[in-house]
Amino acid sequence: MSNFISELKKTFDPNVYGLKNVNVLHNLSQEELQKITVESNMGVETENGTLVVNTGKFTGRSPQDRFIVKDDYTEEKVWWGKTNKPISPENFDRLKDEVVEYLSGKTIYIKDAFVCADPRYRVYVRTITEYPWSSFFAANMFIGLSETEVEEFKEDWLVLCAPGFEAQNPKDYGLRQGNFSILNFTKKIALIGGSAYTGEIKKGIFSSLNLILPIEQNVLPMHCSANLGKKGDTAIFFGLSGTGKTTLSADPDRQLIGDDEHGWTEDNTIFNFEGGCYAKVIDLTPESEPEIYQAIRPGALLENIVFKPGSREVDFENDSITQNTRVSYPINHIENIAEGSLGKNPKNIFFLTCDAFGVLPPVSKLTPGQAAYHFISGYTAKVAGTEAGISEPVPSFSACFGEPFMPLHPTYYAEMLSRKMLEAGVNVWLINTGWSGGSYGEGKRIKLSYTRRMISAILEGELDQVNLEQHPIFGLYVPVAIPGIPEEILDPINVWSSSRAYISKCISLAHYFHINFEKFASQASQHIIEGGPLIDQHHHLEEHF
Repeated sequence: MSNFISELKKTFDPNVYGLKNVNVLHNLSQEELQKITVESNMGVETENGTLVVNTGKFTGRSPQDRFIVKDDYTEEKVWWGKTNKPISPENFDRLKDEVVEYLSGKTIYIKDAFVCADPRYRVYVRTITEYPWSSFFAANMFIGLSETEVEEFKEDWLVLCAPGFEAQNPKDYGLRQGNFSILNFTKKIALIGGSAYTGEIKKGIFSSLNLILPIEQNVLPMHCSANLGKKGDTAIFFGLSGTGKTTLSADPDRQLIGDDEHGWTEDNTIFNFEGGCYAKVIDLTPESEPEIYQAIRPGALLENIVFKPGSREVDFENDSITQNTRVSYPINHIENIAEGSLGKNPKNIFFLTCDAFGVLPPVSKLTPGQAAYHFISGYTAKVAGTEAGISEPVPSFSACFGEPFMPLHPTYYAEMLSRKMLEAGVNVWLINTGWSGGSYGEGKRIKLSYTRRMISAILEGELDQVNLEQHPIFGLYVPVAIPGIPEEILDPINVWSSSRAYISKCISLAHYFHINFEKFASQASQHIIEGGPLIDQHHHLEEHF
């Protein structure tokens, strides 16, 4: 261990945290953490030297076991319910004390870093973990410190992560089962127990920012990717899994700001929360995702992958452990990145949806009210065959395109988005990367080349003066022509074999939108409500013929 690292130990006093008789390994390098992981038989290396671990029982987040401490700070702010479940301060303290006792007498790994690339909003985070590769992950996903910052470090938030700990008699603490992920905004602690899935570390801190930044700093937090054009214009991409967010934001002609979490400031700049990327790798190929594929090298961390027989070559098609195979890597593993992970002049926002009903236009422009409505809705669709029992497309809604990580009511974020759109003069577009000419199983997936051309045309200003026609069911404003795109696909009814079948499917999907929005309507302004589909439950197919 270097002298520099040895000196860093002086900045950590375990007694401050109640930890007794611990062996402290503080701010180790990635190389040191990887070596310990492999030598401890907690991980292996691929043929090119990338670290691989298995996260055990949990290969994804456990949203039902996520809690927020309900106290004076959070009681009136948090949108309590299925997403944000309360736990008492007393039960949190009991659990924290038990986790501290569990970690005492063990080797613990400390990683000091910060989140939020904009210095004005920087939040310093100390992660105390039981496993070396959890510390490795934190080093990838958070932003590294300078030598001076390390020496003067004092955390704003603490992540206390003990995967090997499980609460006994969980119902006595208000828990569902022995594992948990809990945010305490008053004590500024993210407490994780019983799960080794590293995403809990990332999402714990970023969920806290999703409350702190809008409430205290007037910054809109966004679960999105962002890139920067040669003219300094920023584009923002929202989208749930499978919609193409990572693929479409990775543009060789534009610099990547970040791929998952960003803040939009009151002076209309954009900053990345993270220091790295955490990407799915199921079915990864160098052709489909060249940037991610090339980023998988020493310094990256692969989770829950399987090797090809008799080798250390990753079988990216193998989902025998989970379909949620993952890699984390520092953002500098991507070649074309924006300096400082900062952007300005946001000009275009893209809401990406994979519409398996095959009825939404491939591209449409949204009014501020429509943008807020679709932001709150966060629509995509599950397709047949993806889950047991699904034989037809099933709508899937996740508020703000990231509901599991949003402590405030979705309308709070939507109203902020509307205001910022108007202040910055931003255009918002709904992009359907799903089906056309029929639903899944009948129509065809919209060509990726077409989607890329549409986005490129928008970014280059080619649609600034184009004529728009309003969709009769959804009210969306659809371009009548885009250079390089067959005109007939822009209005989906043209490529369905039956206009009657198309309108019927539109009405069906529109009703799903209305039903989903009912839980938000009481706190939504009229201009947001009016941003939804033009029809309501009283409309019928015959009215459109």
